[in-house]
Parts: sequence; structure tokens; C-alpha cells
Amino acid sequence: MINGDVVADMITRIRNANLRKSTKVDVIHTKLTSNIANILKQEGFIESFEESGDILLQEKGMSRKYISIFLKYKGIKQKPYITGIKKVSNPGLRVYVNQTKIPRVLGGIGVAVLSTSKGLLTDRVARVERVGGEVLFTIW
Repeated sequence: MINGDVVADMITRIRNANLRKSTKVDVIHTKLTSNIANILKQEGFIESFEESGDILLQEKGMSRKYISIFLKYKGIKQKPYITGIKKVSNPGLRVYVNQTKIPRVLGGIGVAVLSTSKGLLTDRVARVERVGGEVLFTIW
């Protein structure tokens, strides 16, 4: 995916890797996906992430940077920390909320990630900062 919705691409890759119980998934590196990976790390949904060097795309003859995300599992049965992840805002239908309408995900167990005027914030931080914005996705 060179053009388009990088957030949807990232979420789909994480969801598919999680279903396969894969420990590592590569997503396209942008400033936005890097910030999302940082939030997922802070919230404890992923083990870690690292920015990879340029990977040559054979079919296009160009190089692209990737972020390697290491998913987190618990117990002997390898139960994933991410039980669900859902895209809220789409390019065709943006979902904006003000500071009083910020959604709570599963009563506060999950996290909603918002794009605000102060950058990417979780729902809890956005409530404290008293800012609204575009709801990108929810994760629990």
C-alpha cells in the first residue's frame, strides 16, 4: 500500500498478525504510524517496536521504510493482549467528537485513539487536556 489509508492498513496488519499469533508484524513507516505504535507501546498492547531501514520493493523498483511491531501474548496458551481493534473514522466518513463526547471503550478497559490539535492522544489524555478531535480507532 503506497497511497491511501495507512491507519486502516496498519490496523488490518496488526489484526491479521494477532489472529495468526505472529510475534512480529511490519507496517509502513510514516509519522502517524510511528506515533500510533508509540501509543500502543505506552498502553501495553504491544511488546515493542523498531523502525527498520529501507526495504526494496521489487515490483515498484523503490524503497520504503517499515516499522516492526512486536506483539504481546500472555500465558502458556499465548492469549493475545489485543482482543479487538476497530477502525472508527474512514476517508469517506470522518468521525469527529468534541471534548464532552469522547467515547469510552468497554467502560475504560479499552482505548480510543484521537487525532487532535495537540497531536495523537488516547481518550483519557484527551479528556484531561479537554480537547476533541477525529476518532481514528478503538482497541481493547
